[in-house]
Amino acid sequence: MSSRILAAVAWPYANGPRHIGHVSGFGVPSDVFSRYQRMAGNDVLMVSGTDEHGTAIQVQADKEGLTPQQTADKYHRIIAEDLQALGCSYDLYTRTTTLNHREVVQELFRTLHDNGYVVAEVQQGAISPSTGRTLPDRYIEGTCPHCGYDGARGDQCDNCGRQLDPIDLINPRSRINGEVPEFIETEHFFLDLPALAGALGEWLATRTDWRPNVMKFSLNLLKELRPRAITRDLDWGVPIPLEGWEDASMKRIYVWFDAVIGYLSAAVEWARRSGDPDAWKLWWQAEDARSYYFMGKDNITFHSVIWPAILLGANGQGDKGGHGSAYSPLNLPTEVVSSEYLTMSGSKLASSRGHVIYVRDFLAAFGPDPLRYFIAVAGPENQDTDFTWEEFVRRNNYELANEWGNLVNRSISMAHKNVGAIPAAGELTDADRELLDAARAAYAVVGDLWGRCKFKQATAEAMRVVGLANKYISDSEPWKLKDDPVRRDTVLHVALQVVQDCNTLLTPLLPHAAQKVFEALGGQGVWAAQPELRLVREGDGPEYPVLTGDYTAQLATWESRPIAVGTPLSKPSPLFAKLDDTLGETGPDWAPIA
Repeated sequence: MSSRILAAVAWPYANGPRHIGHVSGFGVPSDVFSRYQRMAGNDVLMVSGTDEHGTAIQVQADKEGLTPQQTADKYHRIIAEDLQALGCSYDLYTRTTTLNHREVVQELFRTLHDNGYVVAEVQQGAISPSTGRTLPDRYIEGTCPHCGYDGARGDQCDNCGRQLDPIDLINPRSRINGEVPEFIETEHFFLDLPALAGALGEWLATRTDWRPNVMKFSLNLLKELRPRAITRDLDWGVPIPLEGWEDASMKRIYVWFDAVIGYLSAAVEWARRSGDPDAWKLWWQAEDARSYYFMGKDNITFHSVIWPAILLGANGQGDKGGHGSAYSPLNLPTEVVSSEYLTMSGSKLASSRGHVIYVRDFLAAFGPDPLRYFIAVAGPENQDTDFTWEEFVRRNNYELANEWGNLVNRSISMAHKNVGAIPAAGELTDADRELLDAARAAYAVVGDLWGRCKFKQATAEAMRVVGLANKYISDSEPWKLKDDPVRRDTVLHVALQVVQDCNTLLTPLLPHAAQKVFEALGGQGVWAAQPELRLVREGDGPEYPVLTGDYTAQLATWESRPIAVGTPLSKPSPLFAKLDDTLGETGPDWAPIA
């Protein structure tokens, strides 16, 4: 029986291209998971989009001499194109500047306000002395007053996990230009997190299988919850949907609040575009639906505590009770899949510091699957991981090219040369059966690991079978069996069957290569579907690109299929290009110096 699974993927900011550290946190893990779940027969809805509101967009617009909307348009397209090239199989990748998103955000805001979970308070707001604009919390850094960490942000300290306000910081400074912010009194709306702490605590107690880092971080936050501002003094964002506030030119719902609601609004938009406006409910309201949220560790707060608090309040489930929103009842996250940081020489990859490898540059040089493989097998799944060109070259050359690529190439090449087609098998030996059994047994093991977001272990297990197959061919030496064609063909048949099985096991991770292997084995049609970039519009509004795709028609399923004897084979092309070892010493010319 199939399950409905929501893959909710973090929304990248539209203030510049994304780098490989970003996609190691949200892009590749979510796509590998979603592709596996589809192959396993589950109904997947994978949604996200570009986060286009907030001061960060205004700052970038000023730098480029553009309007915020022009900046959002520019980088939304670039990010969508990069995610398409990476093979991220979104059902809908949209944006937060749509009317649909505004409607959903305002509905949840109104409901929270009606239920008493959004309250007006006066606070000390940070202002840039040079521009007069509000400085977003995350654009202010200073020393944490609790642990002394110099590099805490104005919303939280990544070192000790405590929630902060900019005015709490010791020696605060703007990350934009280094100036010391001014603090003025300003009225804003706050999410009353303490009134939701009880319901949050009860819910968190049920999350027994979360990653330890996520659970520890969340429980620490729960101890010190306080009201959190969800509006800001700026003119670029979702208007506040309350009488007397809607026309306030310099008051908007703040970006972090509207971005997390994007998971719901994207599902609503997808449903409308699919022709069934209520289809989103199957993933958001059904009791048996599961939801998985993918992000980097700096976003744990918003997904394990704040977003669940919003959902609880919008369902009327906090201390103050209340009524449900027009979209209620809304399911809370099943699991928060958070990755650590991908670094270079110990420093966090960061566009703002010029310490960055952009996705577009990387894909142009090496293609998508080598990056996807590196992220899965050597990425920051459970701890910060340092990216080095040496390690990337080693993984590409000795694992992808020498192990997997070589197994595919020599198995198909020998069968093409000696038979011209997939040969029939004669009587099987114990060695034949052991390899076939190992490949079939790997489906349960690797599938369980993909489904539990254990990407390193799943990759290692699949590559273990690849290693067994390579050893089997080396031990069997089919090139020496010219005088025993039945045995030679049996060895090649077994090898090709395991190549097909390993290709299935690796399809969620290496979808582009998987399509090539499928075709090299004589397959026809779409084995692993890829996302499409389409132009859409709302009403009479301007067109904008989204990522979407039809993944139901792909042929890939999570099962071992017998290879078709007699299928003609052609001489294969290399699956992966080997890289010059000297690249590992210096990196490409365009890469930053670590």
